Amino acid sequence: KSLAKRGYDVTLLVNDSLEDEIIDGVQIVSTCFTPTNRFERMILSRKYIRKKAIEINADIYHLHDPDLLALALHLKKNKKNVVFDSHEDYVLVINEKTWIPKIIRPLVKYLYKVYEKHIIKKIDGAVVCYHWTEERYRGYLDKVRMILNFPVVKDEILLRETDHTKRAVSFAGGISPQWCHKEILQAIGKLDNVRYELAGKIKGKYGEDLQLMEEWKKVNYHGVISYEEVLDKVYSNSSIGMALLDYISQCKGGVGNLSNTKFFEYMYMGLPLVCTDFVLWEEIITEEKCGICVNPHDIEEISKAIHYLLSNPQNAEKMGENGRKAVISKYNWQSQEIKLFELYDELV
Repeated sequence: KSLAKRGYDVTLLVNDSLEDEIIDGVQIVSTCFTPTNRFERMILSRKYIRKKAIEINADIYHLHDPDLLALALHLKKNKKNVVFDSHEDYVLVINEKTWIPKIIRPLVKYLYKVYEKHIIKKIDGAVVCYHWTEERYRGYLDKVRMILNFPVVKDEILLRETDHTKRAVSFAGGISPQWCHKEILQAIGKLDNVRYELAGKIKGKYGEDLQLMEEWKKVNYHGVISYEEVLDKVYSNSSIGMALLDYISQCKGGVGNLSNTKFFEYMYMGLPLVCTDFVLWEEIITEEKCGICVNPHDIEEISKAIHYLLSNPQNAEKMGENGRKAVISKYNWQSQEIKLFELYDELV
């Protein structure tokens, strides 16, 4: 959408069977093929993607999935500019792909790393969201930009006020083990009159286990709702944002990353954070004074952080204000789209 506003003629090519349409200046084109499983998405859909991509005849092709790296070489043969958008560090996340047998993951990881390097060296630009991916890619390619998915600052959001006297913590997004919901429930179980405003899709055994916990009675579960409803029903009814991301591969253990939208979304909403003690997150929390960092597996530490913010609403409000100011001044999409424009302007 930023590129379309900039004046570029932008087409989004997708695998589905919906009608082509224009949304916010972006032409959405369908391959008329809807994959029903991973094999169809990664293998069979390639011919449909390639055919439509050539028909579009763009000057720049921005590829968003590793499945499409093979298409990059075909496009280069047709003298097209190609950008690869690595929205994960795929070399790292292979370790967590449960659909790949564990015994062969090291081999798959090695082969992908070699394959990725071979392709990246031949294309024109790359967009990344991790410092270590940027460092690796700069060994292969000149035009590399780390572009982070920070919030889009809008006046209607800034006019919203947070009631820091409400005894509730909040989360909207993936209800999965990596977000340490069990630990959050156990932590608020130690506190009186505290509820968990929760929205997102519950699935699998993890979700079942959560609902069987005694502390689940403290959860106000909203289900899967729209972004506007998250603002009205979840964030507006809480005074703390919970960002307890586990020490997963994408965070290189305790290092963390700045590509996670949850962290900055809470700041934008004026909510103080209780977040994981990642090195990169702790630097921001310390500098901006906008929350408290904890070990996501230390129930006592999490509980104490929540208790402090609920017991000191004036301090919590000040932290929320600090976080929002930081987003307005630097951690916003407007600061990132400039880097995208620079990359595209160089390519054309």
